[in-house]
Amino acid sequence: MASSDKLPFRRHVMARVMPGSRRKRLRWPWGVCCLFFFLGPVNGSTVAQPDEISAMLVRADHLKTSDNPAFVALLGQLHQRESRLSGEQRLLLKYLDAWQLDFLGDYREARASLTAIINDAPHARLRFRAMATLVNVLGEVHRYQDAFVQLNQMIEQLPQVTESNLRWQGLGEIAQLLIAAGQYDLGTDYARQMMDVVPPGETPCKALYFIEHARFSSGRMGRGEPGMQMAIDTCDKAGESIVANALRANMASVQIRAGYPAEAAALLEKHYSSVRHDQYLITILSFDALLAQAYLGMGQSSKARTYALAAVQASAPGEFTDPLRMACKTLYQIDQQRGDFKSALGWHRRYMEADKGYLDDVSAKALAFQIVKQQVQAKKLQVDALDKQNKILQLKQALDRKAVEASRLYIAILALGLLAIGLWLLRLKRSQLQFMRMAQCDSLTGIYNRKHFMSEAEYSLRYAQRSGRGACLVLIDLDHFKLINDTYGHATGDQVLRRAVAACQEHVRSTDVFGRLGGEEFGVLLPECSMDSGIERAEAIRRSVAMLSDQPDPGIPVSASFGVAFTGESGYELRQLLMDADQALYRAKRAGRNCVVAGKQGEGVVVA
Repeated sequence: MASSDKLPFRRHVMARVMPGSRRKRLRWPWGVCCLFFFLGPVNGSTVAQPDEISAMLVRADHLKTSDNPAFVALLGQLHQRESRLSGEQRLLLKYLDAWQLDFLGDYREARASLTAIINDAPHARLRFRAMATLVNVLGEVHRYQDAFVQLNQMIEQLPQVTESNLRWQGLGEIAQLLIAAGQYDLGTDYARQMMDVVPPGETPCKALYFIEHARFSSGRMGRGEPGMQMAIDTCDKAGESIVANALRANMASVQIRAGYPAEAAALLEKHYSSVRHDQYLITILSFDALLAQAYLGMGQSSKARTYALAAVQASAPGEFTDPLRMACKTLYQIDQQRGDFKSALGWHRRYMEADKGYLDDVSAKALAFQIVKQQVQAKKLQVDALDKQNKILQLKQALDRKAVEASRLYIAILALGLLAIGLWLLRLKRSQLQFMRMAQCDSLTGIYNRKHFMSEAEYSLRYAQRSGRGACLVLIDLDHFKLINDTYGHATGDQVLRRAVAACQEHVRSTDVFGRLGGEEFGVLLPECSMDSGIERAEAIRRSVAMLSDQPDPGIPVSASFGVAFTGESGYELRQLLMDADQALYRAKRAGRNCVVAGKQGEGVVVA
């Protein structure tokens, strides 16, 4: 199987339980830095005279993540003195309690407290901080659309925020949420703005993290680039070991993809004890999953299995993360190499489930961003339309005072206004239709993306089952595509992908379902197709792809391997068809590539 495209890591924190509270399972939080941006001084929210309680509040606010047990102890002391607190100090204490509830995973109570603070706090500073923390809570419970609505309100208030601590926090929250939604350039712009407002007591560490993480997540980071190492050195010097180790995980992932697993393993092993000491669960899982990949690349399958199992066992039930996805894929590859195909099939099933869940969550963030963006544009259009209507009414009043001959001018202006509104609404409708297409199609090749392919294929299979007609599933994987990317660059690799898709489309009917499953892997569902016909269709596509090698532009040898599964053998369940076709594709790879393998036992091998 071809390796899937690497996706950005999500950073999460491990729960620490307040003394006297009942231990509970922590749900997966929103991001590694989201809890780090609320460490600024609180002089704007305390009483005017410095006293013991004000000093305790300031100290607690600074200890939230650097020394959470000490922070919890200070909260207990402050609650014992609650009768001595002023109204503003009680609101600040309520905010710190809500922050700790978010830290522990009690998102329902945290959300209620933060909403009350936003409504009741007399100072805009505390309301802004509560709003930023609420964005984090909404992200943690996967309410991404609500999170972006709240974030849009923060962006609207940001020009009025002049205090460096607040701007630092607000810009950081905006940057990390936009990057998580795949808006890498926009998120980087906000992170660069952070570099201009680094408050006293802070360092550029977190801003550099966002900039480098956006480059990593967008696939624009290469091995050995100085920017990543500079960010790590800055965070190490600032004592931000969690952020530094998150960057090291990104660096190790780049090294593995570039073909330097030993270099990645050495980096991860050197800082593994630091990650364990910090006790941030997702960073531990990321290190375990990456070490498993690195050792597998070095041929040390025993070590790879140990680390991969550790990542799987430590993952929260029901949550699909990138480390879990990587670990399941590594275990599948190990068992496949050992010849334990039954176990490999089980891990492959878990990998497919984790991959789908993770990609669905990533897509949900991007979709939420686009929906809120469309809603904001729609509101702006409504305001513009109302403004135009108001102007039209004013013109009408003026025209009513004139003679009859001026009425024609009024009608013309009214018609122009209505036409303008209609054009705006038409433009909005077109943008909505374009967005729906973007949600269904792969941006590079223009064919169905994985999610829409799975939906359309399942619908087609249900129809075939009801009508008693057969169907074939063909999996296509471009041979040595990673070598093309590494040798000629990603731009040439993208050109090869588009040429290969065009070659496939020459043999795809209007009733077929054709989509990109990830990376250089594609799938074609052929309804009303027998096994023999499916093999012939796959062979025709194979020859068409191989003919690309004869074209002078780009002049690169191109071939593909094909795996074919038939409903007569595998049934009408898409998952089983995918597994059987994937096994056939694997046998095609082992048979020397550039060939077609069909069926569970490999009958019908066609060698180029």
